[in-house]
Amino acid sequence: MTGRGVRQRHIPVLLEEVLKGLGIREGGVYLDATVGEGGHSLEILRRSARAQVIGIDQDPEALASAGAALGEFGQRVRLCRRNFRYMGEVVQEMGVPAVDGILLDLGVSSLQLDLSERGFSFSQDGPLDMRMDPDGALTAGMIVNSYSEEDLARIISTYGEERLSRRIAQAIAQERSKNPITTTAGLAVIVSRVPGMSRVKSIHPATRTFQALRIEVNDELNALREALVSGIGLLVPGGRMAVISFHSLEDRIVKRTFRRMADPCECPPDFPMCVCGALPMGSVRTRRPIIPGESERRDNPRSRSARLRIFERAPRA
Repeated sequence: MTGRGVRQRHIPVLLEEVLKGLGIREGGVYLDATVGEGGHSLEILRRSARAQVIGIDQDPEALASAGAALGEFGQRVRLCRRNFRYMGEVVQEMGVPAVDGILLDLGVSSLQLDLSERGFSFSQDGPLDMRMDPDGALTAGMIVNSYSEEDLARIISTYGEERLSRRIAQAIAQERSKNPITTTAGLAVIVSRVPGMSRVKSIHPATRTFQALRIEVNDELNALREALVSGIGLLVPGGRMAVISFHSLEDRIVKRTFRRMADPCECPPDFPMCVCGALPMGSVRTRRPIIPGESERRDNPRSRSARLRIFERAPRA
């Protein structure tokens, strides 16, 4: 039976580190492109009496929660239901020429994880959904029951970095040939029974498979690539983008994109000087990702895999 699950208190990840990294300016305009339940935005507004926040989220439940949390700030907050890959369009529609800072918190929100009917978690039974936008066309159930065994293996390997992807895909194909796989608990059991999965001790055996399905359902990595490039272009000179990632695929994209934006030269390495004319968009402020401290990992276990990287737009010449 599908239930609504137990809601945990929302705790914004790496809060102080994000606020410091963004360098909050009095009266600045900040784009929280994954506003979620509004935790980071709330502190931005509290700490800068004239700051404004544009909050974007594709999840209507998250937007409603953010609206309730940020309602006291009135016209200093504008919310929009949209995928963060379209942040440029949102800012343009609102008549904002540029923003002082952008935050991308790429984790699945507590709101999504705790509601079993959203189908993100294997810790409580629910339908195989995993759509961050409930109006999206593709669900995890559709992938599990209609993708070829070869495509399933590819997705689980690429997006889940799962070495037993072929065995898992084969087990899924065998099971669905008898009955459709419709629930998170049912899929978790199938994956857990795959030979070799019992050796996985640090995480639940189905963790990587669920991650892969979620990424495929929401086209997360392509959206991230688009958002990073367009977002840096929206920053005022000296403005900053802060990105919190939660797995290596995301972090790798952020790291490489920031480096490329800071050093876009395409000249051969043996050239004595740059002749391609590509100019850096800014600089990377974090040589290594910022990670939660011991106390935060203890108080908020969902933060333990978080990685924060920061990019600063070049000052005006």
